[in-house]
Order: sequence, then structure tokens, then C-alpha cells
Amino acid sequence: MLMACNETVDGTSGRVPIGRYSAESVQGVLPLVHFKNAIFGNSLVSMPFLDGGGILASDKVAADILLSEVIQLGYKIGASRIELRHEHPLSSCDDIDVSRHEHAGMPLYVATKSDKVRMLLKLPGSSQLLAKSFKSKLKNQINKPLKEGLTAKTGGAELLDDFYSVFLANMRDLGSPVHSLKLMRHAMSEFSENSSIIVVYKSGEPLAAALVIGFQKVLRNPWASSLRKYAPLSPNMLLYLRMLEYACDHGYQVFDFGRSSVGEGTYKFKEQWGAEPEALHWHYIALDGRQPDPDSVGKEKFATAVRYWKKLPLLVTKLIGPSIRKHISL
Repeated sequence: MLMACNETVDGTSGRVPIGRYSAESVQGVLPLVHFKNAIFGNSLVSMPFLDGGGILASDKVAADILLSEVIQLGYKIGASRIELRHEHPLSSCDDIDVSRHEHAGMPLYVATKSDKVRMLLKLPGSSQLLAKSFKSKLKNQINKPLKEGLTAKTGGAELLDDFYSVFLANMRDLGSPVHSLKLMRHAMSEFSENSSIIVVYKSGEPLAAALVIGFQKVLRNPWASSLRKYAPLSPNMLLYLRMLEYACDHGYQVFDFGRSSVGEGTYKFKEQWGAEPEALHWHYIALDGRQPDPDSVGKEKFATAVRYWKKLPLLVTKLIGPSIRKHISL
């Protein structure tokens, strides 16, 4: 999984793997992507575009060594920030010897952001049992798109164009540059045995779509979108129903809906399916002598850009979006 994620992102940005080795075996690994841009800054991120990443180590000694190594690498390449996205807290960040890592008289600062959660649903053994677990209100919501004549199709790379047409429009409406179609093809290729695309249609037109990737017992949904103008038809309800059915029928035990902020709309949508929150721990290490403020990163700087992006024609966002998006680690 780690290597496949790294290969997928490698088609977009520079890849910097760091390993800790003993005489007999690998003791730890830290995949990194180097972002360097005049607008978005100079940083090392593990892993961009994903909810998790960071240090994978056999013990704390190996984790401490990897953390020290990435800090030295950050100073060497002139990075202002290191971002390690962990699904569980990295104790090495709490125990870091700040004074030992001072560089050119500048202090090193560490901050952790844990307000984002990933929403996880434990799955029954079959889609039939899944349907029986739904409450009556949820069942009524699921029936709506079916009554409206919406249908869903599950497949592979042959559905990629339909998926991307929905994804492109939704990202524009959200004010965000879109990932490249090339990245999606890389993801489907690297996870060829464990990835699928699900698309919801109305009279042959794609209204909602998702790309799912499985690893071990978990099916993850890194990208899903729907067209706003068709929201009254509730295509999202059918989309997520088919994703959950797919997960159950392919033997997955957990469905990962992806990250949300507690209490916001996407959180409530996922919660109604029975998903429960699990905190994410994103560690920020500032190398430029400034205390990191994860809550304000990029918000004010790009607010105006978001407003203007929403007004651009789709063709324009398709042409220039990927060249911008590859520099944004979120």
C-alpha cells in the first residue's frame, strides 16, 4: 500500500523516501513528497492528497531517528515546514529535543492538529445484512434516487472519463483546482486489483461518481463527487449505498468515508450511515523560526482565488487546474 501510494504521487511531485535499516531488516520508513513553489512555499509532506502517512517504524527508537533525519533534510533543502499526517499520534513529536535541532539560531516549533476526523463504518458480512441495519429514515432517503430513475454502474478504468467529468465540475463549483486525470489513471493502475469506480446515471448522464481503493480489511473512498444541480435527485445516496454494498460483498470489514470536520455537513452525511469518528493527527514542524498555525494555513491567502475559480469555465479549469493542484498538498 505504501509503495503504491508513493508511486501514484510520484507522477505528480518529487518523491523522497527515507528509511531506517538494521543489519537484518528495515526498521522504519518515511515516504515524503517535496513541494517547492514560489506561491505555495517549500515543504516536506507525508503524504499529500491523503488523510494519513508519516512514519512507519518498528519501535520508538527507529521513529525518533527518522524524525531527526527528516528535520535535517528539511534544513538542508531550505524547507520552512514538515507535515506528517498520522492516523495515530506520533509520540516522537511530543518528545522532540527542540534545542538540539536549532538551526542558524532559529528555534524549531512543533504543533499538532487533531480537529479533523476520518469517518469509519464497521461492515456486516453481506450487503443484505447491511440493508437490514439501516433505519427507516435512511431507507427512505436511499429509495428517493431509485424512484427518480437513477441507476449505478460499478467498473474499472472504462468508467474513468465519466468519473472525471463529475469530479471536474464539482471541484470547480467548490472553488478548487482539480487533480489531473493522469493521477487518477496512476491510482487505478497501481491499485489495479483493489480499485473500482462507481458512477450514478440519469438517462445516461453521470451525476455522481467515486473512486474506491481497498487495502487489507479497509475500503477507502479518496475521491467522490456529485453535480450540484442534481442534488434534489439525491444521487449521493445511491452512490454511497453502492459503495457500501461493494465493500460488504468484497469482504471488507471497514469502510473509510474519508476526513471531515466534526459537526459540518459532510460529517453529518457520513454519520447518518452509522460511521463513527476517529481523530486524525497531523503534526507540523516549523523550521523557519515561526510558530506554526495549522488552522490558518492558506485560508486568507486563497479565499479570493477560490471565489474567482468558481466562476471559470470548466474547460479552463481542466486545462490549468492540474498544474496548480499538484502544488497543493491537501
